[in-house]
Order: sequence, then C-alpha cells, then structure tokens
Amino acid sequence: MKNIFILLILTFSTPLTFGQKITSKQTHQQIPVVIKNVNIITLDSTNTIINNATVVIVGNRIDAINSEIPQKATVIDGKGKWLIPGLIDMHVHIPTDGGPFGPKMPTQGATMFFDLQDYMTLYNANGVTTIFDLGSKPEHFGQRNEIGKGNVIGPRMALAAVIDGGEGQGRRANTTEDGRQAVRSAKAEGYEFIKVYSDLNIETFNAIIDEANKQGLKTIGHIPDAFQGKLKDVFVPHFGMIAHAEELTKHAIHFNEAEAKEMAEMLKKNDTWLCPTLITIEWILKQVKSLDATKALPTLKYIHPLTQSKWLTANKYNQWSDSATIIKFENYVKFNNYLVKACKEIGVPIVAGTDAGTSSVVPGFTMHDELELYVAAGLTPQEALASATRLSANWLGIESIVGSIEINKLADLVLLEANPLDNINNTRKIAGVFINGRWIGKKKINITLSELAKWNTANKDKYNWKALMNKRK
Repeated sequence: MKNIFILLILTFSTPLTFGQKITSKQTHQQIPVVIKNVNIITLDSTNTIINNATVVIVGNRIDAINSEIPQKATVIDGKGKWLIPGLIDMHVHIPTDGGPFGPKMPTQGATMFFDLQDYMTLYNANGVTTIFDLGSKPEHFGQRNEIGKGNVIGPRMALAAVIDGGEGQGRRANTTEDGRQAVRSAKAEGYEFIKVYSDLNIETFNAIIDEANKQGLKTIGHIPDAFQGKLKDVFVPHFGMIAHAEELTKHAIHFNEAEAKEMAEMLKKNDTWLCPTLITIEWILKQVKSLDATKALPTLKYIHPLTQSKWLTANKYNQWSDSATIIKFENYVKFNNYLVKACKEIGVPIVAGTDAGTSSVVPGFTMHDELELYVAAGLTPQEALASATRLSANWLGIESIVGSIEINKLADLVLLEANPLDNINNTRKIAGVFINGRWIGKKKINITLSELAKWNTANKDKYNWKALMNKRK
C-alpha cells in the first residue's frame, strides 16, 4: 500500500460507462445482503426506531425492511447491534497531488503523488459516507470519478468553489461584476456550491450571494473581515450557512451567553444554518499551548508522513503561542459552545463538520469527536446524529437518496455494536460500514488501517516538510 492525500465522491447511483458497458466493479453485490435482527435508528422525519429488523440490500440500495430473506443472500448477524445512516462531514479539505516544489517546466505536472484510497480509508473506517469539500479544485472532479468508477472505495462528495477578495491565487473578486462572473464561471465548470471567504469586500460578498441564488447555487463560508463591527449586515437573503462557529465568535466582545443568543437570533431570522466545527478550535487551542497532544495522537499514525512532518515541525498554530493567544482561543472554545446551545434552543439547524485536513484534525476519526462536543454543548444524542445525517443531506439537496434509513435510499449505513442514543461515543464502536452498498466489515477495517499505519511508519524518514519547502526558495 502506498499512501494518502486526495479526493473523492461516489455518484448518486451506480454509473454506466460510455457505450453502456458495465464493469464487474460497477455491479458489486448484486447478490442480496441481509442484516438480520438489527435495531434501526432510521433518523427519518419521524425519528422512528425499528427493533429486531431485517434489512435487505440489493446492489447499492435498501430494497426492503422486514420482508422475507431472499434466497442465496449473504446474511450479517445484527443481533444486539444498531444501524444508523452513513455519516456526512459537512466541512472537509481533501488534498490533491502537489508540486513541483521549485522551478516548473512547461508540460510538467505534479511531482508529489498520494494514494487516494489511503486517504478515503480514514473516512470508510469511521462510517463517513458523504463529505463536503470546501476548497475544491479541478482535480477533485477526477478524483471523485475514480470512486464513481469503482477504482477507489470512498464516500460521495459535494464540491464548493471558493471565491475570495484581495490578491493571490484562486478565484479573486474585488468588484460586484467580478463576483457575479466568478459565480457564473464556477457553475459552468461544474461546481455545485459557492464558498465565500474572508477578504471579500461587502459589496462583492452581497453580489456573489445574490448571483449564486440566481444560478441555483447555495452559499456557505466565512464572514469577511470587512463586516467587523457590522455583523448584522452579513445576514443577507440566501446566505445559506456559516462554515465555522468562530466566524461569529470573532465578533464577540464579552464572550457571554447573551451575545451568543443574539447571534443565534440573527441566524434564525435569516434562515442561515450553522456548521460549528468545534473540534477545530479545540485543536487550535491545544496546539497554541503545546504540540504534546498532537505528538500523542493515537490516530497520527494513519496520517501521511509528509503531513505528520508538517504538523510537528511547521505548525503555524504553535508558532502563535503566547499568553494572549491562549486566552483568545480559550474564549473561542467557550463561546462556540454557547453558540451551539443557543442555536439548539431556538431551532437554528446545525450540521456536523470537522474541517478535516486542518492541523491535527484527522479525517474520519474527528467526526466522532465533533458529535461528542455537540452533546456536551447541549444537543441530545439523537440531535447530534441528525446533524450528521438527515439535516446535512437536506442542506446538500440529496435527502432523497441518503441521510436516513428508508426503502429505495442508497445503502450508506453504519452498523454499531452499541446504541448511540444511550451514549454518543458509541458511534465509535463500528462493526462494519456499507458504502454505496459495498460492505466493509470490522476485520477488514482493522487490517486496512494496520497496513496504512505500517506504511506510514516505514516511510516516515523519506518525507521532510521543511526540506521540501526549502526547494521553493
């Protein structure tokens, strides 16, 4: 096994190749698979729980619930186990092949390559079957096609194009017309969502959101710095979601519950949803204080050695370390929790996202940390699960195929050893995962993770982030 970094998405149904040829990879599991005597947490609109149920999966779809077991079916014993929909991470950053690090010749492509399957293994192992990439590039389309073709097993993926202001690489817009054209171009290129970013001016921000709505695209993102002292002005019609709780927190003065309630009311009034990414600020605070927690991460061994090197030798958060910054992020952690509680109390929809790819935020694994933090902030386990399933699917517009366990929906499912409604930490106790109908059992998950960790450890000395960056100079 080589290794890590790259992207994905599974298309909404098993695709046909041009000319209608169907490969063996695309017809996996046409033999029915049955989960017998399992307890189903449907997470549908009625929050139905079905005890001792039989679930029949044919191809990549849920064919029946509590019907007769088909002949020649593969049977999985679900006695004492709990079935939930596949989890959706609404804020990730999937790396792509990189380089060259230094002078580039015409026709030269990337020089640093990573194994997409290795990266997707982290999501597969944790029951994350859909992800929302919030920094998408053209490479992501090709990578998710690899999953669609069956060459890589991994979650389906939604793609957002980033539009920022100022100068630099990427889509930059500093006038209203440039902002509108950036939206039109992104749609023409196939992007499905727009992410607004921190350096946009107010007029261009407003134009981007308006144009995105006209083009049928939802917007998510940061609150631009230009709104400092003018927070109410950011809540224009069709600003669909705030991508981090701290985008609101940075506008707090007293960091108290009253301010949090006021901000939650702004969200509610504008029908703007919240993706808190609580785990990100938790990890930023730890790294500002020390790198000890990162060094001790039990899941660090699953991260590519180049990324490990970056996190441990060129950690920007640790470089910020001083007493004032520590106090700042301690306030952020506290206020983020106030925001989640306030949003829950007045009915602002919350969806689960981790900002995976940020330093020390390990893909897949930190989804369970995020859900635990939601419960600690005041959500019930059922509400936390809904944030990572039905509600996320609703916002993405894919609720007809994923997000709950219902007949004819895609078989994106997680089989758990214990009831997550009793303890949200039970989402970590995974017996197996269905990804677009493909079963990956606990034994296979453990073997794959072990092989990945072994490769990373064996190749650690071959990757040095600082040496690589020096080639750029």
